[in-house]
Amino acid sequence: MDAVRQIEYYTIDDIYNLPDGQRAELIDGELYMMATPGTIHQRLVMVLSSSIFNYIQRKKGDCEVFPSPFAVFLNANNEIYLEPDISVICDKNKITEKGCNGAPDWVIEIVSPSSRSMDYTKKLFRYRTAGVREYWVVDYERNRIMVYDFEQEEMTDYVFDDKVKARIFEDLEIDFSSINIE
Repeated sequence: MDAVRQIEYYTIDDIYNLPDGQRAELIDGELYMMATPGTIHQRLVMVLSSSIFNYIQRKKGDCEVFPSPFAVFLNANNEIYLEPDISVICDKNKITEKGCNGAPDWVIEIVSPSSRSMDYTKKLFRYRTAGVREYWVVDYERNRIMVYDFEQEEMTDYVFDDKVKARIFEDLEIDFSSINIE
């Protein structure tokens, strides 16, 4: 008799029961362990978060910026738990003490070697179908910033010498050439 491989199905409880310091994301019952981000990754998170935060403050806007680790529960059944590198949320009703219930307006993922396929495929699909308005994939190793404007169904490809305009804000532009990541 052949042994049948039993597939484990994880839930949000498994996320909460991880040992201290260990992080993972949950997509459709599958756990994806998260590696500790590197220095360049963290510099980009800091610079981009600060730029967005300062813009919102200057404009006296209603949106809030949350760098990772920040929980995003994309759907009501708790089958998708993500920790985007940067989440911008404009609907205050989505924000709770545990994180964001529903889709952020804008998500930025900084690609790490261990997250490349997740950021370019699985997360892209999940964010789009959940109602995220704008999604950036920032890949410093490939000198690439992909901007997905899901509302207009457009994708624009940039490099680190470009100024990149945020679609959800009228006049926010981030000059990647001025970011010192090394």
